[in-house]
Amino acid sequence: MLFNSWEFLLFFALVYALYLACGRWYRVQNTLLLIASYVFYGWWNWMFLGLIMLSTGIDYLAALRTEDAEDPAVRKRWVALSVVSNLGLLAIFKYFNFFLESLGELLLAVGLEAALPSLKIILPVGISFYTFQSMSYTIDVYRGATKACRNPLDFAVYVAFFPQLVAGPIERSSRFLPQVQAPRKLTAGGVEAGLFLIIWGLFKKVVIADNAALLANEVFADPAAHGGPDLLIGALAFTLQIYGDFSGYSDMARGLAMLMGFHLMINFKLPYFAVSPSDFWRRWHVSLSSWLRDYLYIPLGGNRHGKVRTYRNLFLTMLLGGLWHGAAWKFVLWGAYHGALLCVYRVAERRVALLKRRGSLALDIPKAAVMFVFTVGGWIIFRIESLADLGDFLSGLGAGYGQLPDMTIANLAILWVPVLIMQFAQWIADDLLVALRLHVILRGLLYAALLAASMALATGETIEFIYFQF
Repeated sequence: MLFNSWEFLLFFALVYALYLACGRWYRVQNTLLLIASYVFYGWWNWMFLGLIMLSTGIDYLAALRTEDAEDPAVRKRWVALSVVSNLGLLAIFKYFNFFLESLGELLLAVGLEAALPSLKIILPVGISFYTFQSMSYTIDVYRGATKACRNPLDFAVYVAFFPQLVAGPIERSSRFLPQVQAPRKLTAGGVEAGLFLIIWGLFKKVVIADNAALLANEVFADPAAHGGPDLLIGALAFTLQIYGDFSGYSDMARGLAMLMGFHLMINFKLPYFAVSPSDFWRRWHVSLSSWLRDYLYIPLGGNRHGKVRTYRNLFLTMLLGGLWHGAAWKFVLWGAYHGALLCVYRVAERRVALLKRRGSLALDIPKAAVMFVFTVGGWIIFRIESLADLGDFLSGLGAGYGQLPDMTIANLAILWVPVLIMQFAQWIADDLLVALRLHVILRGLLYAALLAASMALATGETIEFIYFQF
Protein backbone atom coordinates (compact mmCIF):
# COMPACT_ATOMS: atom_id res chain seq x y z
CA MET A 1 0.00 0.00 0.00
CA LEU A 2 1.95 3.00 -1.27
CA PHE A 3 1.40 6.51 0.08
CA ASN A 4 0.71 7.66 -3.49
CA SER A 5 -2.05 5.10 -4.13
CA TRP A 6 -5.83 5.36 -3.98
CA GLU A 7 -5.86 2.37 -1.61
CA PHE A 8 -3.81 4.30 0.92
CA LEU A 9 -5.95 7.42 0.52
CA LEU A 10 -9.07 5.43 1.40
CA PHE A 11 -7.25 3.57 4.18
CA PHE A 12 -5.96 6.76 5.80
CA ALA A 13 -9.28 8.59 5.43
CA LEU A 14 -11.04 5.80 7.36
CA VAL A 15 -8.32 5.55 10.01
CA TYR A 16 -8.14 9.31 10.44
CA ALA A 17 -11.90 9.69 10.81
CA LEU A 18 -11.93 7.04 13.54
CA TYR A 19 -8.82 8.56 15.13
CA LEU A 20 -10.47 11.97 15.40
CA ALA A 21 -13.66 10.39 16.74
CA CYS A 22 -11.62 8.86 19.58
CA GLY A 23 -9.97 12.15 20.39
CA ARG A 24 -10.84 12.06 24.10
CA TRP A 25 -9.35 8.63 24.65
CA TYR A 26 -5.74 8.38 23.53
CA ARG A 27 -5.53 4.76 24.68
CA VAL A 28 -8.31 3.90 22.25
CA GLN A 29 -6.44 5.88 19.61
CA ASN A 30 -3.33 3.78 20.31
CA THR A 31 -5.33 0.59 19.87
CA LEU A 32 -6.64 1.91 16.56
CA LEU A 33 -3.12 2.90 15.47
CA LEU A 34 -1.75 -0.55 16.23
CA ILE A 35 -4.53 -2.30 14.30
CA ALA A 36 -4.13 0.12 11.40
CA SER A 37 -0.34 -0.32 11.42
CA TYR A 38 -0.61 -4.10 11.28
CA VAL A 39 -3.18 -3.89 8.47
CA PHE A 40 -0.90 -1.48 6.60
CA TYR A 41 2.14 -3.73 7.04
CA GLY A 42 0.26 -6.93 6.31
CA TRP A 43 -1.02 -5.45 3.05
CA TRP A 44 2.25 -6.51 1.37
CA ASN A 45 2.38 -9.97 2.90
CA TRP A 46 0.46 -10.96 6.02
CA MET A 47 3.16 -13.49 6.95
CA PHE A 48 5.57 -10.61 7.63
CA LEU A 49 3.42 -9.65 10.62
CA GLY A 50 4.85 -12.56 12.58
CA LEU A 51 8.36 -11.11 12.28
CA ILE A 52 7.49 -7.64 13.50
CA MET A 53 5.43 -9.10 16.35
CA LEU A 54 8.33 -11.39 17.30
CA SER A 55 10.81 -8.52 17.32
CA THR A 56 8.39 -6.38 19.32
CA GLY A 57 7.77 -9.09 21.91
CA ILE A 58 11.45 -9.93 22.41
CA ASP A 59 12.51 -6.32 22.82
CA TYR A 60 9.58 -5.47 25.12
CA LEU A 61 10.52 -8.33 27.44
CA ALA A 62 14.27 -7.76 27.16
CA ALA A 63 13.95 -4.10 28.14
CA LEU A 64 11.82 -4.91 31.18
CA ARG A 65 14.23 -7.59 32.38
CA THR A 66 17.21 -5.32 31.70
CA GLU A 67 15.77 -2.49 33.76
CA ASP A 68 14.58 -4.71 36.62
CA ALA A 69 17.74 -6.81 36.94
CA GLU A 70 20.29 -5.75 39.54
CA ASP A 71 23.04 -8.12 38.41
CA PRO A 72 25.09 -6.46 35.58
CA ALA A 73 25.68 -9.87 33.99
CA VAL A 74 21.94 -10.50 33.79
CA ARG A 75 21.39 -7.07 32.27
CA LYS A 76 24.02 -7.81 29.62
CA ARG A 77 22.41 -11.12 28.76
CA TRP A 78 19.00 -9.56 28.18
CA VAL A 79 20.29 -6.72 26.01
CA ALA A 80 22.42 -9.26 24.14
CA LEU A 81 19.25 -11.26 23.46
CA SER A 82 17.68 -8.18 21.86
CA VAL A 83 20.71 -7.37 19.73
CA VAL A 84 21.29 -10.96 18.62
CA SER A 85 17.62 -11.58 17.79
CA ASN A 86 17.27 -8.39 15.75
CA LEU A 87 20.54 -8.85 13.91
CA GLY A 88 19.68 -12.53 13.49
CA LEU A 89 16.44 -11.65 11.71
CA LEU A 90 18.39 -9.37 9.39
CA ALA A 91 21.07 -12.00 8.81
CA ILE A 92 18.55 -14.68 7.86
CA PHE A 93 16.11 -12.69 5.76
CA LYS A 94 18.44 -10.12 4.23
CA TYR A 95 22.00 -11.43 4.15
CA PHE A 96 21.99 -15.24 4.35
CA ASN A 97 21.92 -15.90 0.60
CA PHE A 98 24.33 -13.03 -0.07
CA PHE A 99 26.97 -14.40 2.27
CA LEU A 100 26.58 -17.93 0.93
CA GLU A 101 26.80 -16.77 -2.68
CA SER A 102 29.89 -14.73 -1.85
CA LEU A 103 31.44 -17.73 -0.10
CA GLY A 104 30.69 -19.91 -3.13
CA GLU A 105 32.35 -17.41 -5.46
CA LEU A 106 35.39 -17.25 -3.19
CA LEU A 107 35.71 -21.03 -3.16
CA LEU A 108 35.46 -21.16 -6.94
CA ALA A 109 38.16 -18.50 -7.20
CA VAL A 110 40.59 -20.77 -5.31
CA GLY A 111 39.65 -23.85 -7.31
CA LEU A 112 37.09 -25.37 -4.96
CA GLU A 113 33.48 -26.11 -5.79
CA ALA A 114 30.84 -26.51 -3.10
CA ALA A 115 27.09 -27.04 -3.29
CA LEU A 116 25.98 -24.47 -0.74
CA PRO A 117 22.33 -24.21 0.34
CA SER A 118 20.17 -21.17 -0.28
CA LEU A 119 16.90 -19.96 1.17
CA LYS A 120 13.96 -19.05 -1.05
CA ILE A 121 12.76 -16.14 1.02
CA ILE A 122 11.23 -12.75 0.33
CA LEU A 123 12.84 -9.77 2.01
CA PRO A 124 10.28 -8.38 4.49
CA VAL A 125 9.61 -4.76 3.62
CA GLY A 126 11.10 -2.27 6.08
CA ILE A 127 12.86 -4.89 8.21
CA SER A 128 16.06 -2.85 8.45
CA PHE A 129 14.14 0.15 9.77
CA TYR A 130 11.99 -1.41 12.47
CA THR A 131 14.70 -3.76 13.77
CA PHE A 132 17.12 -0.84 14.20
CA GLN A 133 14.41 1.24 15.89
CA SER A 134 13.39 -1.53 18.27
CA MET A 135 16.99 -2.55 19.01
CA SER A 136 18.04 1.01 19.85
CA TYR A 137 15.31 1.07 22.50
CA THR A 138 16.70 -1.90 24.45
CA ILE A 139 20.23 -0.51 24.18
CA ASP A 140 19.04 2.84 25.54
CA VAL A 141 17.29 1.09 28.43
CA TYR A 142 20.53 -0.78 29.17
CA ARG A 143 22.48 2.47 29.10
CA GLY A 144 19.94 4.18 31.35
CA ALA A 145 19.12 6.72 28.64
CA THR A 146 15.42 5.85 28.72
CA LYS A 147 12.95 3.99 30.92
CA ALA A 148 11.47 0.67 29.89
CA CYS A 149 7.93 0.92 28.56
CA ARG A 150 5.59 -1.06 30.83
CA ASN A 151 2.58 -0.95 28.52
CA PRO A 152 2.90 -3.47 25.67
CA LEU A 153 0.36 -1.58 23.54
CA ASP A 154 2.37 1.63 23.69
CA PHE A 155 5.58 -0.16 22.81
CA ALA A 156 3.97 -2.01 19.91
CA VAL A 157 2.71 1.32 18.49
CA TYR A 158 6.23 2.75 18.85
CA VAL A 159 7.66 -0.10 16.75
CA ALA A 160 4.87 -0.37 14.15
CA PHE A 161 3.60 3.23 13.71
CA PHE A 162 2.53 3.00 10.08
CA PRO A 163 3.56 6.43 8.65
CA GLN A 164 7.25 5.66 9.26
CA LEU A 165 7.19 1.88 9.56
CA VAL A 166 8.65 0.79 6.23
CA ALA A 167 11.14 3.56 5.39
CA GLY A 168 11.72 5.60 8.51
CA PRO A 169 12.76 7.89 9.93
CA ILE A 170 14.27 5.55 12.55
CA GLU A 171 12.84 7.10 15.71
CA ARG A 172 14.45 6.99 19.15
CA SER A 173 12.35 5.78 22.05
CA SER A 174 13.32 8.78 24.20
CA ARG A 175 11.77 11.06 21.61
CA PHE A 176 8.80 9.13 20.22
CA LEU A 177 7.56 6.90 23.04
CA PRO A 178 6.51 9.86 25.25
CA GLN A 179 4.30 11.02 22.38
CA VAL A 180 2.64 7.59 22.25
CA GLN A 181 2.17 7.51 26.03
CA ALA A 182 0.34 10.84 26.32
CA PRO A 183 -2.69 12.54 24.73
CA ARG A 184 -1.96 14.31 21.47
CA LYS A 185 -3.15 17.85 20.77
CA LEU A 186 -4.03 18.90 17.24
CA THR A 187 -3.50 22.52 16.26
CA ALA A 188 -4.44 24.39 13.09
CA GLY A 189 -0.77 25.16 12.47
CA GLY A 190 0.26 21.56 12.93
CA VAL A 191 -2.46 20.29 10.60
CA GLU A 192 -1.53 22.79 7.89
CA ALA A 193 2.17 21.93 8.25
CA GLY A 194 1.26 18.27 7.93
CA LEU A 195 -0.82 18.87 4.82
CA PHE A 196 1.97 20.89 3.22
CA LEU A 197 4.51 18.13 3.89
CA ILE A 198 2.17 15.53 2.40
CA ILE A 199 1.52 17.62 -0.73
CA TRP A 200 5.19 18.56 -1.19
CA GLY A 201 6.34 14.99 -0.53
CA LEU A 202 3.77 13.62 -2.99
CA PHE A 203 4.97 16.09 -5.64
CA LYS A 204 8.60 15.08 -5.08
CA LYS A 205 7.70 11.42 -5.45
CA VAL A 206 5.25 11.23 -8.37
CA VAL A 207 6.44 14.21 -10.41
CA ILE A 208 10.16 14.58 -9.65
CA ALA A 209 11.38 11.12 -8.65
CA ASP A 210 9.20 8.94 -10.87
CA ASN A 211 9.85 10.99 -14.01
CA ALA A 212 13.58 11.11 -13.30
CA ALA A 213 13.46 7.34 -12.80
CA LEU A 214 12.40 6.79 -16.42
CA LEU A 215 15.60 8.41 -17.64
CA ALA A 216 17.86 6.89 -14.97
CA ASN A 217 16.49 3.39 -15.60
CA GLU A 218 17.12 3.68 -19.34
CA VAL A 219 20.77 4.62 -18.83
CA PHE A 220 21.61 2.26 -15.98
CA ALA A 221 19.89 -0.72 -17.61
CA ASP A 222 22.78 -0.91 -20.10
CA PRO A 223 25.63 1.53 -19.37
CA ALA A 224 27.77 -0.01 -22.14
CA ALA A 225 25.27 1.21 -24.74
CA HIS A 226 25.65 4.86 -23.77
CA GLY A 227 28.38 7.46 -24.14
CA GLY A 228 29.72 10.00 -21.70
CA PRO A 229 26.99 12.66 -22.01
CA ASP A 230 24.21 10.07 -21.61
CA LEU A 231 25.89 8.52 -18.58
CA LEU A 232 26.30 11.88 -16.87
CA ILE A 233 22.66 12.70 -17.56
CA GLY A 234 21.66 9.31 -16.15
CA ALA A 235 23.72 9.90 -13.02
CA LEU A 236 22.12 13.32 -12.49
CA ALA A 237 18.69 11.77 -13.08
CA PHE A 238 19.26 9.18 -10.38
CA THR A 239 20.68 11.83 -8.05
CA LEU A 240 17.39 13.67 -8.40
CA GLN A 241 15.32 10.49 -8.27
CA ILE A 242 16.70 9.11 -5.03
CA TYR A 243 16.39 12.46 -3.29
CA GLY A 244 12.84 13.06 -4.48
CA ASP A 245 11.85 9.47 -3.73
CA PHE A 246 13.30 9.10 -0.23
CA SER A 247 12.86 12.64 1.05
CA GLY A 248 9.37 12.64 -0.47
CA TYR A 249 8.50 9.57 1.58
CA SER A 250 9.98 11.14 4.71
CA ASP A 251 8.00 14.35 4.15
CA MET A 252 4.76 12.41 3.72
CA ALA A 253 5.51 10.31 6.80
CA ARG A 254 6.10 13.44 8.87
CA GLY A 255 2.99 15.07 7.45
CA LEU A 256 0.74 12.08 8.17
CA ALA A 257 2.10 11.93 11.71
CA MET A 258 1.48 15.66 12.22
CA LEU A 259 -2.17 15.23 11.23
CA MET A 260 -2.46 12.88 14.21
CA GLY A 261 -0.52 15.08 16.62
CA PHE A 262 2.85 13.28 16.39
CA HIS A 263 6.17 14.82 15.45
CA LEU A 264 8.74 12.68 13.66
CA MET A 265 12.35 13.75 13.34
CA ILE A 266 13.52 15.58 10.23
CA ASN A 267 15.33 13.07 8.04
CA PHE A 268 16.59 15.40 5.29
CA LYS A 269 18.13 18.84 5.72
CA LEU A 270 19.04 20.03 2.20
CA PRO A 271 21.71 17.34 1.68
CA TYR A 272 22.87 18.60 -1.72
CA PHE A 273 23.94 21.86 -0.04
CA ALA A 274 26.50 19.93 2.03
CA VAL A 275 30.06 21.29 1.96
CA SER A 276 31.81 18.11 3.16
CA PRO A 277 31.13 14.39 3.65
CA SER A 278 30.44 14.83 7.38
CA ASP A 279 28.08 17.70 6.55
CA PHE A 280 26.34 15.50 3.98
CA TRP A 281 25.65 12.80 6.59
CA ARG A 282 24.30 15.42 8.97
CA ARG A 283 21.76 16.23 6.24
CA TRP A 284 21.04 12.93 4.43
CA HIS A 285 19.04 10.13 6.10
CA VAL A 286 19.73 11.81 9.44
CA SER A 287 18.00 9.11 11.47
CA LEU A 288 20.33 6.40 10.12
CA SER A 289 23.55 8.43 10.21
CA SER A 290 22.88 9.50 13.82
CA TRP A 291 21.99 5.87 14.69
CA LEU A 292 25.29 4.66 13.25
CA ARG A 293 27.12 7.38 15.15
CA ASP A 294 25.52 6.62 18.52
CA TYR A 295 25.37 2.81 18.35
CA LEU A 296 28.40 1.95 16.23
CA TYR A 297 30.95 4.74 15.74
CA ILE A 298 31.06 5.94 19.36
CA PRO A 299 31.06 2.40 20.87
CA LEU A 300 33.97 1.56 18.53
CA GLY A 301 35.86 4.41 20.16
CA GLY A 302 34.86 7.36 18.01
CA ASN A 303 37.68 9.87 17.84
CA ARG A 304 38.93 9.21 21.38
CA HIS A 305 41.94 6.99 20.68
CA GLY A 306 44.09 8.76 18.14
CA LYS A 307 43.97 9.51 14.43
CA VAL A 308 44.50 5.99 13.11
CA ARG A 309 41.69 4.48 15.17
CA THR A 310 39.43 7.41 14.32
CA TYR A 311 39.92 6.75 10.60
CA ARG A 312 39.36 3.05 11.18
CA ASN A 313 36.14 3.73 13.08
CA LEU A 314 34.87 6.12 10.41
CA PHE A 315 35.61 3.66 7.65
CA LEU A 316 34.07 0.65 9.43
CA THR A 317 30.96 2.63 10.34
CA MET A 318 30.34 3.68 6.74
CA LEU A 319 31.21 0.21 5.44
CA LEU A 320 28.53 -1.33 7.67
CA GLY A 321 26.21 1.55 6.85
CA GLY A 322 26.57 0.67 3.19
CA LEU A 323 25.83 -2.99 3.92
CA TRP A 324 22.71 -1.93 5.86
CA HIS A 325 21.30 -0.70 2.56
CA GLY A 326 21.33 -4.07 0.86
CA ALA A 327 22.87 -7.50 0.41
CA ALA A 328 25.13 -6.68 -2.54
CA TRP A 329 28.76 -5.76 -3.01
CA LYS A 330 27.82 -2.47 -4.64
CA PHE A 331 26.43 -1.27 -1.31
CA VAL A 332 29.58 -2.37 0.48
CA LEU A 333 31.61 -0.46 -2.11
CA TRP A 334 29.35 2.57 -1.73
CA GLY A 335 29.86 2.51 2.04
CA ALA A 336 33.63 2.15 1.57
CA TYR A 337 33.56 5.08 -0.86
CA HIS A 338 31.88 7.34 1.70
CA GLY A 339 34.13 6.05 4.46
CA ALA A 340 37.18 6.95 2.37
CA LEU A 341 35.71 10.41 1.64
CA LEU A 342 35.21 11.05 5.36
CA CYS A 343 38.79 10.04 6.11
CA VAL A 344 40.31 12.04 3.25
CA TYR A 345 38.35 15.17 4.13
CA ARG A 346 39.29 14.79 7.79
CA VAL A 347 42.97 14.71 6.84
CA ALA A 348 42.56 17.63 4.43
CA GLU A 349 40.72 19.77 6.98
CA ARG A 350 43.68 19.42 9.34
CA ARG A 351 46.00 20.80 6.68
CA VAL A 352 43.92 23.28 4.67
CA ALA A 353 42.62 26.16 6.76
CA LEU A 354 40.02 27.21 4.16
CA LEU A 355 38.21 23.88 4.53
CA LYS A 356 37.55 24.63 8.20
CA ARG A 357 35.98 28.05 7.65
CA ARG A 358 32.19 28.23 7.86
CA GLY A 359 29.63 30.84 6.96
CA SER A 360 31.47 32.35 4.01
CA LEU A 361 29.23 32.15 0.93
CA ALA A 362 32.19 32.63 -1.40
CA LEU A 363 33.81 29.51 0.06
CA ASP A 364 30.71 27.42 0.74
CA ILE A 365 29.44 27.52 -2.86
CA PRO A 366 32.57 25.94 -4.41
CA LYS A 367 32.87 23.49 -1.51
CA ALA A 368 29.24 22.48 -1.99
CA ALA A 369 29.81 22.10 -5.75
CA VAL A 370 32.80 19.79 -5.17
CA MET A 371 30.86 17.77 -2.59
CA PHE A 372 27.93 17.47 -5.00
CA VAL A 373 30.25 15.93 -7.61
CA PHE A 374 31.48 13.42 -5.03
CA THR A 375 27.88 12.68 -4.04
CA VAL A 376 26.88 11.99 -7.64
CA GLY A 377 29.88 9.68 -7.94
CA GLY A 378 28.60 7.76 -4.94
CA TRP A 379 25.12 7.47 -6.42
CA ILE A 380 26.60 5.87 -9.55
CA ILE A 381 27.99 3.07 -7.35
CA PHE A 382 24.68 2.84 -5.48
CA ARG A 383 22.56 2.55 -8.63
CA ILE A 384 24.52 0.21 -10.92
CA GLU A 385 23.17 -3.32 -11.21
CA SER A 386 26.55 -5.04 -10.85
CA LEU A 387 30.22 -4.26 -10.41
CA ALA A 388 30.71 -5.18 -14.08
CA ASP A 389 28.23 -2.44 -15.01
CA LEU A 390 30.26 -0.03 -12.91
CA GLY A 391 33.27 -0.78 -15.08
CA ASP A 392 31.20 -0.17 -18.21
CA PHE A 393 29.87 3.06 -16.76
CA LEU A 394 33.27 4.47 -15.84
CA SER A 395 34.90 3.43 -19.10
CA GLY A 396 32.01 4.91 -21.07
CA LEU A 397 32.43 8.37 -19.52
CA GLY A 398 35.21 9.05 -21.98
CA ALA A 399 33.06 8.29 -25.02
CA GLY A 400 31.89 11.37 -26.84
CA TYR A 401 28.54 10.40 -28.25
CA GLY A 402 25.03 10.47 -26.87
CA GLN A 403 21.81 8.72 -27.78
CA LEU A 404 19.30 10.46 -25.53
CA PRO A 405 17.01 12.93 -27.32
CA ASP A 406 17.48 16.61 -26.52
CA MET A 407 13.89 16.82 -25.26
CA THR A 408 14.60 14.15 -22.64
CA ILE A 409 17.60 16.08 -21.40
CA ALA A 410 15.53 19.28 -21.30
CA ASN A 411 12.87 17.49 -19.28
CA LEU A 412 15.47 16.50 -16.68
CA ALA A 413 16.61 20.10 -16.39
CA ILE A 414 12.99 21.17 -15.89
CA LEU A 415 12.54 18.59 -13.12
CA TRP A 416 15.41 20.12 -11.18
CA VAL A 417 13.87 23.62 -11.25
CA PRO A 418 11.09 23.30 -8.61
CA VAL A 419 13.39 21.39 -6.26
CA LEU A 420 16.12 24.03 -6.52
CA ILE A 421 13.69 26.92 -6.10
CA MET A 422 12.17 25.41 -2.97
CA GLN A 423 15.53 24.40 -1.53
CA PHE A 424 17.11 27.83 -2.10
CA ALA A 425 14.11 29.40 -0.35
CA GLN A 426 14.46 26.93 2.55
CA TRP A 427 18.21 27.53 2.73
CA ILE A 428 17.98 31.33 2.68
CA ALA A 429 15.21 31.34 5.31
CA ASP A 430 16.87 28.52 7.28
CA ASP A 431 13.41 26.98 7.54
CA LEU A 432 12.22 23.78 5.83
CA LEU A 433 8.64 25.00 6.25
CA VAL A 434 9.30 28.40 4.69
CA ALA A 435 6.28 27.95 2.39
CA LEU A 436 4.02 28.37 5.42
CA ARG A 437 5.25 31.97 5.75
CA LEU A 438 3.55 32.91 2.48
CA HIS A 439 0.28 34.84 2.48
CA VAL A 440 -2.70 32.53 2.80
CA ILE A 441 -3.73 33.16 -0.82
CA LEU A 442 -0.25 32.39 -2.12
CA ARG A 443 -0.11 29.26 0.03
CA GLY A 444 -3.41 28.11 -1.40
CA LEU A 445 -2.20 28.69 -4.94
CA LEU A 446 1.03 26.79 -4.18
CA TYR A 447 -0.84 23.80 -2.74
CA ALA A 448 -3.24 23.76 -5.70
CA ALA A 449 -0.38 23.94 -8.20
CA LEU A 450 1.52 21.09 -6.52
CA LEU A 451 -1.59 18.89 -6.41
CA ALA A 452 -2.52 19.66 -10.01
CA ALA A 453 1.02 18.86 -11.15
CA SER A 454 0.99 15.62 -9.15
CA MET A 455 -2.12 14.48 -10.98
CA ALA A 456 -1.23 15.79 -14.44
CA LEU A 457 2.48 14.95 -14.59
CA ALA A 458 2.53 11.57 -12.84
CA THR A 459 4.04 8.84 -15.00
CA GLY A 460 1.08 6.51 -14.64
CA GLU A 461 3.43 3.72 -13.59
CA THR A 462 3.50 2.21 -10.10
CA ILE A 463 7.06 2.80 -8.91
CA GLU A 464 7.75 1.68 -5.35
CA PHE A 465 9.81 3.84 -3.04
CA ILE A 466 13.49 2.94 -3.40
CA TYR A 467 14.09 2.46 0.31
CA PHE A 468 11.29 -0.09 0.65
CA GLN A 469 13.82 -2.71 -0.47
CA PHE A 470 16.09 -1.95 2.49
